Amino acid sequence: MRLRSWLGRLDRRLFAVVADARLPGLEGLVPALSRAADNSLLWAGLAGALAVSGRRPLRRAATRGLLAISLASPLVNLVGKQAFGRTRPSLDGLPLARMIKMPASASFPSGHSASAAAFATAVAMEAPGAVAAPVALLAAAVCFSRVYTGVHYPGDVLVGAAIGVATGLATRRLWPEAVTGAPRVVTAPPVPGHDPAGEGVVAVVNPTAGGAPVTAAAVRTWLPEAEVVEADGPDLGELMDGAAARARVLAVAGGDGTVNRGAQAALEHRRPLLVIPGGTLDHFAGALGLRGPEDAMTAYRSGGVVAVDVGEVAGRVFLNNAALGVYPEVVDLRESLEQRVGKWPALLWALGRVLRTAEPEEVIVDGVPRRIWLLFVGNCRYDSRGAAPRLRRRLEDGLLDIRLLTAAPRLPRLRALTSVLLGGLGLSRHYQQWQADTLKVSSSSSGALRLARDGETAVVPGEVEFTKRPRSLYVVRPVG
Repeated sequence: MRLRSWLGRLDRRLFAVVADARLPGLEGLVPALSRAADNSLLWAGLAGALAVSGRRPLRRAATRGLLAISLASPLVNLVGKQAFGRTRPSLDGLPLARMIKMPASASFPSGHSASAAAFATAVAMEAPGAVAAPVALLAAAVCFSRVYTGVHYPGDVLVGAAIGVATGLATRRLWPEAVTGAPRVVTAPPVPGHDPAGEGVVAVVNPTAGGAPVTAAAVRTWLPEAEVVEADGPDLGELMDGAAARARVLAVAGGDGTVNRGAQAALEHRRPLLVIPGGTLDHFAGALGLRGPEDAMTAYRSGGVVAVDVGEVAGRVFLNNAALGVYPEVVDLRESLEQRVGKWPALLWALGRVLRTAEPEEVIVDGVPRRIWLLFVGNCRYDSRGAAPRLRRRLEDGLLDIRLLTAAPRLPRLRALTSVLLGGLGLSRHYQQWQADTLKVSSSSSGALRLARDGETAVVPGEVEFTKRPRSLYVVRPVG
């Protein structure tokens, strides 16, 4: 109690110092800045500007920034303010030019400061310093404005900013940072007759991929001597197979599902695969260190080729992961809506629907009956703990990374599925993780299984085996 009393007196003295300060030229500017941050409109506007920049790091920064605010704002306004109920400062002696409308909510902690710090922290995790630094300064100015205009004590602002920083960092649990370096791989022989202009390359372009699709015209500009084929029908597998048969290098422009089809064809015809990122998430391209089409072109011109593992199940390969349980259901629901509302709104809707309706699946895993929420099988070992990891440090370890989240009476649906999204926190009793080179799974009812593989779903026979094909796929990647 003595410490709390001392902190309260210190907070009021610091507020008085700021209230007595006079900053010529800023008496009108600082209140305007504070009002611009109402309801996070300032940060929404900045996120929009970053999103339309056309640069992938800035688009990621915008998305992460809004995600951080969506976590920080309810935490502060619905939990923090209700729990503490601190009254606002007195405006006696504050110049009229600096005053803004006094909010009706409690003073502690500052919601504006939390949102500002959350957005700035999230942007700093994705954007280059030339962008992150001005955003951080603007966030600091908003935090200062809340004291300078008399609506918050300094302690309110400091705690709000701390919550914002914490929620910004916590977004990594929901959405990992972009890969800045590539995992360990094994160098393979270079392509015979390598031509920097693209002679011998057959490129299949999927213009319907999500995210920022790569166009056929762009590929022709980058590789003028290449044969460019635009996917315009449902049978992408046959198109890939024909392209691989006549190519020295098979190039694929699209998302993870398109790249998966290309990898299947490249393996069957023993051709190197050039991945040109053009999807929403591009997990495999990111694992290779290819953050955009420019990186892919640099990789091709370097002539570097590496050998990586692939996983295989039910006669089809997977480059990232395969999954049973609730994940295929989420993917199916998302795809049913994404053409109308976009991928991310459709994903949120699908998650909400699954949270209400999902039921555990009865399967037999390596001979042991299980009731599961999710079975995740990764191609090579993933770093983070949890039922839905995303980052790998190697692409040639010969292992399957297996994550299992089982169902139990004391693990309700909401807690189980929320924990999947947040990385498996608090699920030590119901979460298992191990590595192996094979895994056998069958349906307890002898029915078919719904399987998601690299973001695409399919119905497979009721008994399947997950295996590895070590160092079997040759992929173009920059030398060194």
